[in-house]
This record gives sequence, structure tokens and C-alpha cells, in this order.
Amino acid sequence: MHVEFFLLIVSLLFFASILTDKLSSRFGVPSLVLFLLVGMLFGSDGLGITFNNIALAEAIGTVGLSVILFSGGMDTKFREIKPVAKEGIALSTVAVLLTAVITGVLIWLLMHWTHEGLRLAFPTAVLMAATMSSTDSASVFSILRSKGLRLKYNLRPMLELESGSNDPMAAILTSVMISVVQAGGQPNVWLLILAVVVQLFLGALLGFFAGKLLVWIMNKVNIQNESLYPILVLTSCIFIFAVTSFTQGNAFLAVYIGGLVFGNSKFAHKRSTVNFFDGVTWLCQLTMFLTLGLLVCPHELFEPKVLILGSIVSMIMIFVSRPTAVLLSLAPYRTLPFKARAFVSWVGLKGASPILFSILCLAEAVPNARLIFNVVFLCTLVSLLVQGMSLSKMAKWLGVAEPPEPKLGKVENFDIDLPEEIKSVATEIHVSEDMLQHGTRLMDMGFPQNTLVIMVKRGQQFFVPTGKSVLQEDDALLVITDNEQTLQDTYRQIADRQNTWNPAFIDDTLDFTREFITMLRENRRIKKQKNKKAKH
Repeated sequence: MHVEFFLLIVSLLFFASILTDKLSSRFGVPSLVLFLLVGMLFGSDGLGITFNNIALAEAIGTVGLSVILFSGGMDTKFREIKPVAKEGIALSTVAVLLTAVITGVLIWLLMHWTHEGLRLAFPTAVLMAATMSSTDSASVFSILRSKGLRLKYNLRPMLELESGSNDPMAAILTSVMISVVQAGGQPNVWLLILAVVVQLFLGALLGFFAGKLLVWIMNKVNIQNESLYPILVLTSCIFIFAVTSFTQGNAFLAVYIGGLVFGNSKFAHKRSTVNFFDGVTWLCQLTMFLTLGLLVCPHELFEPKVLILGSIVSMIMIFVSRPTAVLLSLAPYRTLPFKARAFVSWVGLKGASPILFSILCLAEAVPNARLIFNVVFLCTLVSLLVQGMSLSKMAKWLGVAEPPEPKLGKVENFDIDLPEEIKSVATEIHVSEDMLQHGTRLMDMGFPQNTLVIMVKRGQQFFVPTGKSVLQEDDALLVITDNEQTLQDTYRQIADRQNTWNPAFIDDTLDFTREFITMLRENRRIKKQKNKKAKH
């Protein structure tokens, strides 16, 4: 294939995927599902692009998942996860193990009782379950944040902590079960347990020190070209993964902890680095899901064995193994009510990481690897469609969703970026006709304390206002405050002012009253002066 034609195909794939994001917000379908569908549409059963390079797909998935985990660690704040750290760790370790075991046993039993052609060996059944035992970080991060869900009981940081830190456990279980299957189902249990402990310990240790080292480098190394700082962080993310892999540690855990330590530290150019990683994360998600969509053969998903097994496994994981694993792993923690645990059980979203782990089975030539890949792919689609599309409704039905806050306006007309250290928040407010009913001057807007309007855009002109500046409809105000809660109060106050009944004659009456009182005072002053002159 000529490089020009290859670039044309890649650009068309990306254009199609990006444009489908509109459909995501309109119909409530997760963007990641649409990315998968675009890949399938352009694939061998669609427009005819044949892609069967397992090694390249594994490399793309590994790099993409590493960047997503590092970025997820950067976005996770210690102050948010601290109250739910124990629950999150229990979900990312114990719940993953229980999900794999329960699902594997049930798959093996159900297949053993059915037609002989559907039977699987017990190690193979557990391997299939292990690949799907974790919740996908890319799916959870993108769906929770795109839908803007506000959840009670600190559920959002708990779910993001779980999804960001449970992929390492699933990766270990998958690699262990691949070894068991290849060894003929007779493993040395104690050696496997020791290997798991060593991987987790090395991954956590190297990730912590690598994060600290990266903070020191960012603050001490003076690079003249500031654009290179985010690239330095991206390179460090890949370096952490590679070094941890060579030392036989868990590389996925290392990059997540490295991002967690790095993102919760102060370092130079933090805002630009975070913004850079937001874009790179979406690029990785898009590339991963497109690649996985191209890799699958849709006609294989409709084979009776895949359809039956995939449907059974999906129902087991959604309604049996995931809820049971969550309830058992959270049993020691009584602070969460049952409805919160039920919602956590529903957020068992699958995504790119289960498919990536199933690709490892293809790369290692495990028996029934293609069947495992197709079943995992089908289960991922079912999970994203059933659980992903119903996430908001389930939160409201269970009573764990909080009322949405007024949305802060995006700063679109002003090119401003505030450092994170000063804890200030900027937003943009557009002046409406209702806002001017109480007065057209800026001082009449009634903004709360610690909130300043520092610039006004009128048409193509910008100016710095004063309290006496007269505002007009469609003016854009750049508002800055020292905390987000104050800004939310500003929005509520403006909304209340717009909804207040304020007929025009009341303002006229008040103005007439003020003028009348002023006239009486002036007449009284004149009479006093005349009386003084008469006495003299």
C-alpha cells in the first residue's frame, strides 16, 4: 500500500469517528461504541479494509492503554479518593479476582451441561473470564465525564479509582491463566501467587519513584522550548511502562501510580501538560477502538457458538458475577448503602482493555484464542450498549444521582489560562435582555463578593469595564472568581434574577419616588437659607 493511500484511509477513519461524536450526544450512545462500529464498517466485512496484524494491534493497544492509565492517574486527586481509598482498592483487587473466578466457574458449568460443541476446558473458561474481569478505564472515564453525572456517597472518585487501578490485576490474572492453559492445566500454585505479589510490589514501587523523579525533572530541567515539556511527560510515561516490564513488574500498575503521584504534585507547565494529555488520551482511545474494530470480523460474531456463548457470558457478568463480587468485596465497609453498592455493580463497563487482553491470547496462540477474542468483543459491545447507555437512568432510579449544578460557561471569546496553583476559576457569561431589566450598568448585575468581571467583548471590540460601564445585550463577560462554588452561586443568582417578576412600572415608581424625595430635601434646604437671611 502506498503511503499516500494509507494516510488517506487513516484520515477518513478519524474523520468518520470524530463526526460520530455528534450522534453520541444526540442518541446517548457511548462514543467508544461508535468508534468500534466505524472500524467494523471500514473492515473486511464492510468496505473491505483487511487488517489482521495481531502484533501491531497488541502494540497499539498496549501503548494506548498505558497513556490512558497515566492520564487517568493525573486526573485523580488524592483529596477526592482518600475517603474511598479502601473501597476502591478492594474493588480493584478482590472484586476482580472474584469476578474472574465466579464467571469462569459458571461458564464452565453451563457449557458442560449444554451441547458438546460448546464445552470449554476449565482453565480456558477461567482465562476467558479473566480477560473481562476488570472495568475498562477508558469507558468509565469517558462516559462518567461526558454525561456529567454528579453522584452521592463519593461514588464517582471510587469508580474512577477502581477502573484506573484494576487493569493491572486483570492483566496479571490473564497472563497467569495463559501460562496455566499452555502448561496443560497443572500449575504450581505457590509460584503463581509469589509471581503475582512480586509483580504488584515492583509495579507500585517503580511507579511511585518514577512519578517523584518526573516531578523533580520537570521543576529542575530548564528547557527553552516550552512545547517540549508535555512531550517529555509522554515519553516518561512510555519509559515507565518499558522499564517496569523489563524488571518483571506490573507495568500497567506502574504507569497508573506514576501518573497519580505526578498529577498530585506541583510542577512547571502543569496546565499545558494536562491539556496536552487530554487530547492525547482521546487520540489513544480513538486509535485503539478503530484498530480493534478493524481487527474483528463481524460475520464471526453471528456464528451460533459465539452468539450463544457471548450472550450467556454477558448476562452472567452483568447480573450475577459482577454484583456478587462487588457485594462481597465491599461487605466490610458499612458506610455505603445498598443502593450505592447496586449502582457500583452496574458500572461494570467493558472496553478496550478486555479486548486487548484477549489479543494477548491470540498473540500467544492459546487454544480457542479466536473464540475468546470474538466472545470478549461481543460482551464488550453488549456492556457498552446496555450498561453505558443506561448509566444516568440507573443512577436516578437508584437515587444516587444529585441534581445537576448550573453549567459553567466555557471561555470561548477570551484566550485565558489560569495557573492551577492560584485556585481561581474563569468563565464566560453572555448578557441577555432579562439580565438588563434591573439596570444596564455592571454594578446593577449584583455579582457576589470575590467575583470580578475583568473584560467585556462587544462585537469585535474588547474593553476593561468599571462598575459604571453600561452593558448591552449579547455582550460577553469574562468573569473570574477565587473558588468554583462562588461562581456557581453567581449562576444561581443570575438565574433567580431572570425568573423574578419585575414589571417596568415598579422601576418607574421607584425612580419617581427618589426624585420626589430629592426635590423635598432641596426645597427644605432653600427655606432654611431664606430663614437665616431674614434673621440677619
